[in-house]
Amino acid sequence: AVIIIYSFIAWKAGGYKLGIATFTGLLFLASSGIWPETMLSVYLCGIAVIISFLAGSALGIWAAKNNTVSAILRPINDTLQTMPLFVILIPFVMIFKIGEFTALLAIIAYAIVPAIRYTEHGLRNLPSGVIEAAKMMGCTDRQMLWSVKIPLALPVMMLGLNQTIMFGIAMLVIAALVGTNGLEQTVYIGLSDGNFGVGLIAGMGLAIIAMIADRMTQSWSLRRQNKYGISAD
Repeated sequence: AVIIIYSFIAWKAGGYKLGIATFTGLLFLASSGIWPETMLSVYLCGIAVIISFLAGSALGIWAAKNNTVSAILRPINDTLQTMPLFVILIPFVMIFKIGEFTALLAIIAYAIVPAIRYTEHGLRNLPSGVIEAAKMMGCTDRQMLWSVKIPLALPVMMLGLNQTIMFGIAMLVIAALVGTNGLEQTVYIGLSDGNFGVGLIAGMGLAIIAMIADRMTQSWSLRRQNKYGISAD
């Protein structure tokens, strides 16, 4: 049932080809015997991505409206994005010890960066003519943000969601070091034991998840761009 639901969502987002590809990929994961680990990875990464995207979008909106906030967030984002992934784990392990919660916080800390940057970029680079027209029509600041700016910036923000998912999956693999139980842990076990087959299957599982998420968000973003006749560049 879960496979059918995900395939249907993919079909609605990107057409029947993406739906078929999603169904095939998930069916491979189920038939390979790694479905429980796949779901654990999806749930952990999914929760982290949702939190990262919501918090990052809020910070991006704030940064787009306030140059001081933007100047403060920029070096923080640069530091988080250039810091080795292993290093990000250290402060969370020191405070919360090992466990799923520590992994969740580490993923959020790393994956929030693209959400902030893409949201700020999208809001700062809107067509000036549209903004001026909205002002002439008497839009309040709240109406301007929610009815004009965010709908126009949404394709760019969705690209930020795409990158947030990719960053989250990248950090998920490293988070196996702090005791997660999903596919990332299976990859780590295969690496530790020198078991090529186990590591390969689990790695393919993570790659399939990443590709499905990537195609779904890109397809949805492209549809929004075509609908409004705007570009995400």
